[in-house]
Amino acid sequence: MAWQRPDGRQANELRPVSFELDFTRFAAGSVLTRCGSTQVLCTVSIEEGVPPFLRNSGRGWLTAEYRMLPGATPERQRRELMKLSGRTQEIQRLIGRSLRSTVDFDALGERTITVDADVLQADAGTRTTSITGGYVALKHALQKLVEQQVLPTLPLTREVAAISVGIVEGEALLDLKYEEDVAAAVDCNVVLNGSLDIIEVQGTAEEGSYSRSQLNQLLDLAETGIQELLTLQQQVFTAEC
Repeated sequence: MAWQRPDGRQANELRPVSFELDFTRFAAGSVLTRCGSTQVLCTVSIEEGVPPFLRNSGRGWLTAEYRMLPGATPERQRRELMKLSGRTQEIQRLIGRSLRSTVDFDALGERTITVDADVLQADAGTRTTSITGGYVALKHALQKLVEQQVLPTLPLTREVAAISVGIVEGEALLDLKYEEDVAAAVDCNVVLNGSLDIIEVQGTAEEGSYSRSQLNQLLDLAETGIQELLTLQQQVFTAEC
């Protein structure tokens, strides 16, 4: 029997996605990103100065932090205080790498951008939602610096978005929710830029292996979904104007 998606979506259909700008008051940029039932608050802080390895280089830096809040899942998540789990470290490094690919650090100057992704509610896809929403928050924050004449031009070179894909009971699916994520024989996270060039692909066979043709099918599916996400990102700023 073919896999029936819990929310009735087609295999190539995204969950409903929305971006709520200025969700918080004090961050340089903030957006509440919803992808189905997954909700991630992405906030951006910008400070003068850079880490020691970049001092006097004229170049800026971007780093990211990711946390799952205690009430984000049915069972309470313990706060990670003194020591981060391997999963958390891996995810925030992925977010940082993905967002750094969009920034012209020479144009930014010696400033440090910190992107915080806090998962308010998790239904799978938290890392990909953090990247897609993190880019919206980042662009929003940098646009404000241009408006304030702190920066002469927007120091962004391209867009970025991310989505999950997987194979469940032999079928390739876009944008897995929790029930599909745990049932998947293959689970991939794909990050592409605005030109649909690859930033990162994380693909794992949870049982056995998968073929090159299946990988190509998953990448094609991810590209279709990311094209939609890039359009939705653009619409946020078009509507704002």
